[in-house]
Amino acid sequence: MRIRGAVLQECGRPGPWAESRPLAVAELELDEPGPGELLVRLEAAGVCHSDLSVVDGNRVRPVPMLLGHEACGVVAKAGPGVDLAEGQRVVLYFVPRCEECDACRAGGRVLCSPGWAANGAGTLLSGARRLHWDGQDVHHHCGVSGFATHAVVDRHSVVPIGDDVPPDIGALLGCAVLTGGGAVKNAGRLEPGEDVTVVGVGGVGMAAVLVALACGAGQVTVVDPLPGKRSRGLELGAAKALTPEEAVGSGHRSSLVVEASGNARAFETAVSVTAPGGRTVSVGLASPEARSSISPLALVSETRTIIGSFLGSGLPAQDIPEYADLWRAGKLPVDQLVSGTIDLDDINRAMDELAAGRAMRQVIRFS
Repeated sequence: MRIRGAVLQECGRPGPWAESRPLAVAELELDEPGPGELLVRLEAAGVCHSDLSVVDGNRVRPVPMLLGHEACGVVAKAGPGVDLAEGQRVVLYFVPRCEECDACRAGGRVLCSPGWAANGAGTLLSGARRLHWDGQDVHHHCGVSGFATHAVVDRHSVVPIGDDVPPDIGALLGCAVLTGGGAVKNAGRLEPGEDVTVVGVGGVGMAAVLVALACGAGQVTVVDPLPGKRSRGLELGAAKALTPEEAVGSGHRSSLVVEASGNARAFETAVSVTAPGGRTVSVGLASPEARSSISPLALVSETRTIIGSFLGSGLPAQDIPEYADLWRAGKLPVDQLVSGTIDLDDINRAMDELAAGRAMRQVIRFS
C-alpha cells in the first residue's frame, strides 16, 4: 500500500534542518504484514531526542531510514498468528521483546538480544524490511518507524491499550513515560517519601518527575541549564529548580537521582548530587564518544550505586498499562508533557525546536 512518511536521507547533515531538510516527507510502498506482524494506522507520534540523535549524527544509523519510535495507533490488519483485532488501539515501543531469549527471561533487566540486533540492522524482529522508496528498501527505526501514516510492526513491538486513552497520551506512554518512569519505578526503585532529583528535564526527564510524584516521592528537584525548563518543572510539581552549577555548588543531594540529558557533564552532575547510599540512574543517550570523569573513591566510601536504564528497565506489556491506569486515576498528567502538535510536513523544523531546547514533546497528529 502507499503511505506517507518522513525518511532520513543522511545522518549528520548540518542545520538548521528546516533548511537542509535531511528528512524527506514522501510517498512509500509498505508491504502487507507477514506472520506475527500487524499493520497499524498511526494516530500520533512523539518527536524525541533519540530521533534527533540520529538526525544530527550523534548516533549513526543505516539510511535511508523512516524515523520515529514513539507512536500510537489502531490495528488496521493482523497478520497470521496475531492475537489482536482490527480497531484495537495499541502503543508501539522501541525494542521488541521476543520473550524467548535469555535476556528476555531476565525480567526486563537486559534488552532482548534478537530485538536489539534487529534495531541495529534497521529491520523488524523477523529480519524483514517492509518499506520501499524509489526502488530501494528503507530501514525501520527501532522496529516502529512512527513518522508515517501507517506502519507494519512485529506483535512484540506493541501493547494493546484501552480506547479511552487518547492517541497523544498513548504515544508518550511508549517512550517518554516508559523510559523516564521506569528509571524511577524499576531501576531506581523509589521508596515512598524519598527525595528525587532529575537532571535534564526534556520529555523523558519531565516524565520522570511526573511518575516520581505519582508514586509518592518526597521533594522532587529539577536541574537544567535552561530557565524555561526549570520553570516548567516547577509548574509540573517539582519543589525546587536549580542550574547545574547551583546544584553542585550548594551541596544539594538526593538519594535517587535520574540523569535524562544524554550529556557527559550532566551525568557527572547527577553523580555529584547523589547522596551517600543513594542511586544514580542514567537514561540519557550520549554520543558513543562521550566520556565522563567520576571519583571511584566517592562511590566506594559513600556506598553509592550507578545504574544504566533502557526501555524503562521493565516489561512494557506490564508497565504501559500501569501508567495508563495512573493516568485514568488522575495521578499522571501525561498531557502536560506535550509542548505542541505539528503536521508531518513540519518534522525538520521540529528537530530544530528540539535541538534548541524550545520544545519538550512535540506530537505529530495524523488524520
